[in-house]
Amino acid sequence: MSARLDAERLSAVVRDSLDDKGDSNTLARRAYSSRTQFFRVFRAVIDETPAAMRRRLLLERAAWQLGRTRHSVTHIALDAGYGSLEAFTRAFRKAFRISPSLYRRMGATHFHLPAPGAIHFCAPTSLSAAASAKVDRSEGDDMDLYDMFAGAESFHVRKLLEHARALRPEQLDAPLGNQPRVFPWDSPAQSLRDLLRRLVQTKEIWTAALNGGSLPDLNAEAPEQGTPDALLARLERADAEFSRILGDVRKRNAWGDTFVDALCEPPETFSFGGMFAHVITFNTYQRLLALDALRRMGVKVEGFGCPTEYEASLAAVK
Repeated sequence: MSARLDAERLSAVVRDSLDDKGDSNTLARRAYSSRTQFFRVFRAVIDETPAAMRRRLLLERAAWQLGRTRHSVTHIALDAGYGSLEAFTRAFRKAFRISPSLYRRMGATHFHLPAPGAIHFCAPTSLSAAASAKVDRSEGDDMDLYDMFAGAESFHVRKLLEHARALRPEQLDAPLGNQPRVFPWDSPAQSLRDLLRRLVQTKEIWTAALNGGSLPDLNAEAPEQGTPDALLARLERADAEFSRILGDVRKRNAWGDTFVDALCEPPETFSFGGMFAHVITFNTYQRLLALDALRRMGVKVEGFGCPTEYEASLAAVK
């Protein structure tokens, strides 16, 4: 039996137990194996214990109910297996970084928590986890608009950082001649290094908001973290997690789902589609400013930051 089929069969045992009060021995019997063997195989295949997955799925179901039903918070807490509203609130806040009542008031609809095996609660109107797992895009499939915009964004930022390697530190830190104030929440970029850093920080900050991480301390950044090589490494890390999360959103066609950005003061609600469009829109503007700054310093950069250049680069390697 393949690893995928094993994961589907084992996770189904846990998913089907959410309304039961049975213990781990009950789960093992449903999988037709001993308790020891069940736990060993489950952990090896899914990289999560059955108990941890069950707790997470119950919290995901509770979040789905908060966002899409009129059940009381107390009813949802008991349905999730918690003996009191207080215990449920503590667990929910720890997982989603916001209280259940505020989650409901803010209209959040995204209910997935980080999962090692990418197996989640299956909402009544969504595909089953098994079916979702089979929805995959081979390398030969046509590119959709998410692929185009996300790929072009990463491609061009990476290209800018690679060109910036040729510059001296004093060139990277030279004041920009034109500093229009476009973003009401931020001051204009002061230098090319500042522009390049902001392009990377955008992905880092939104990734932290999406996966419940902490806000990076942008004021305490060490100088060595702002070199072109360091920014390239940071971009690769942020891109990988950002793409993993939004790839799952794309697979479920859940662009209209909303999530709570608990890093905002006060917390704010965004849709995945709106957030992605925001990143592409404002990073494109900053990319073009960086491109212009590089050319003014004598760096020869081909193209002008268009997504069709990214598309052409893909065709060239096929």
